[in-house]
Amino acid sequence: MKIGIDIRNIGKKRTGDEVVFFNLVKNLTFINSRNEYFLFTDITDTVVLRNMVMKPLGIENRSNFKIVSLKAANKFIWNSWTLPRYLRRHPVDVYHTQYITPFFVPKKIKIITTIHDISFNFFPQLIKFSDLFFLKILIPLSLKRANKIIAVSHFTKDEIVKYYKINPEKIETVHNSVDDDFLRNDPSPEELEKVRKKYSLPAKFMLYIGTMQPRKNLPFLIKGYSEIKHKLPDIKLVIAGNREARNFDAKIDEVLKKCDNKQDVIFPGFIDEKDKPALFQLAHLFVFPSLYEGFGIPVLEAMSRNVPVLVSDIPSAREVAGESAFYFNPFDLDDFSKKLYDVSVDERLRAELRTKGAKRFRDFSWKDAALNVLKIYQKLAS
Repeated sequence: MKIGIDIRNIGKKRTGDEVVFFNLVKNLTFINSRNEYFLFTDITDTVVLRNMVMKPLGIENRSNFKIVSLKAANKFIWNSWTLPRYLRRHPVDVYHTQYITPFFVPKKIKIITTIHDISFNFFPQLIKFSDLFFLKILIPLSLKRANKIIAVSHFTKDEIVKYYKINPEKIETVHNSVDDDFLRNDPSPEELEKVRKKYSLPAKFMLYIGTMQPRKNLPFLIKGYSEIKHKLPDIKLVIAGNREARNFDAKIDEVLKKCDNKQDVIFPGFIDEKDKPALFQLAHLFVFPSLYEGFGIPVLEAMSRNVPVLVSDIPSAREVAGESAFYFNPFDLDDFSKKLYDVSVDERLRAELRTKGAKRFRDFSWKDAALNVLKIYQKLAS
């Protein structure tokens, strides 16, 4: 088979959607040497391609993996003209992208799109109008054009079926997991302190890491932390992520201005992938207050580092964490504050969460995910 994969997000510090395709491609290099893979990107700088894409993916010496770099003025032109033009001249059997499928691609090319979540339908006020406009128009067309849809959770599959009236048989669920390099990374005490100094981390802290979009509910997290800070004077709050990214929640700064303890809320910025295992390992607990998630990889990352997890009680979190996390109502500040305090000080509860989490994260595997995706490729191509 000739398989094309859209890897435009790889190398661009895009958290979740980059992580998924990075790990799928990386594991495909281990399990499949028969098919030809064409990895499509809009990065044209050869040095960036080699250091940020080829080396991390491990494809420099893989003859069946080829980078196809296509330049375009913007992502709309890339998807609507540049890529389709290339595929008409150099067709593949299967083309795998995420969300928006390319326009005007020959019908003989089977299209797969991965949907991480459809939160924009339920929280439209949290999305920039320009982004929302394209999502509302192009996602229904993309789901119709796709020969197969991959959802990252059963929850996301159910949401797609309900909202877009898609036949469930057209959708396959392929769960995410924790990066293999993340799991293998076992930082020494010296390396832990190096990371602590690099990001100016406090001695003891509760951690959130991810995007800072409004649906992540970070103002709520800051308020809840402020409610109990006087009882936990030695614990600070670290919110890691890129503050300059699109759809940053402006209410974060509004809430901080009203906080008496804003000096105890630390923003270390974007965390390099190689430093993330140490960041989690240094954390006293991990908090995930999101209102809506398609999956939630950081929950499993925290569990793999033996860190107690406190997470909002939403369907996708239940699917991922099972009985291995402590849940709170993401709309009830009193409930959240109480449980945030409990997980911070109750050693019996913390030990129980650690034990359960250490088993739970092993239920998910990128190798299994890649094998499932490969089966989908093979079925479509046949």
